[in-house]
Amino acid sequence: MLVLTLLLIAVAIALDPLPLTGFMVVLPSERGVRKGAAFVFGWLVSLGIVVTITVLATGNDPPKPNTVPSLASLAVKIALGVFLLVIAIRHYRRIGQPKPPKKQPKWQASVDKMSPWFAMGLAPTLQPWGLIAAGAATVMEAKLASWQDFLVLFGFCVLASSTYVGMEIYAAVRPEESQAFLARIRKWIDSHTDQVIIWGSLLVGLWLIASSLYVILG
Repeated sequence: MLVLTLLLIAVAIALDPLPLTGFMVVLPSERGVRKGAAFVFGWLVSLGIVVTITVLATGNDPPKPNTVPSLASLAVKIALGVFLLVIAIRHYRRIGQPKPPKKQPKWQASVDKMSPWFAMGLAPTLQPWGLIAAGAATVMEAKLASWQDFLVLFGFCVLASSTYVGMEIYAAVRPEESQAFLARIRKWIDSHTDQVIIWGSLLVGLWLIASSLYVILG
């Protein structure tokens, strides 16, 4: 169940439309491939730090079942699941309603002049921290006893970054084609952001609540 939960959360992080939109502003900009690489690096490092700190915090000794730390971890996952359901409901209510014009973030106005260092620092600020917190709460249950266990955590970080790595490689190899591709993807995201957030938040939120209750009641 732990591997499945991490897989689901990683896919949700990789497909979250809000940080993807930010990345698709950086990548087509002037010297975008360099800034995109810095963004991806900052994204991966941030995820790696969260996972490492979580493992170190548990001392690679996850809480025993039915103990206070274990129940507290499950309670956190349930709370995060409820939080995601609230997000899904809020976005569902917005469908069909007129939306106020979006205020462009200040960094987007000067994206062509952005340095790779700024792009690297921008990545953690755009990450979906609710989903990452759910991943960290799940990692707390992990016991790293073999190379396969380390591979699972490494795979979580890679899968959660896969869309960004894929777009970065495509932009580096096929710069002209990637511009049109990114424009199409961004147009689709702009018109389907609410639907993606609704389904992603519902699936992950319900899974976190159901899997945690199963452990508590089972």
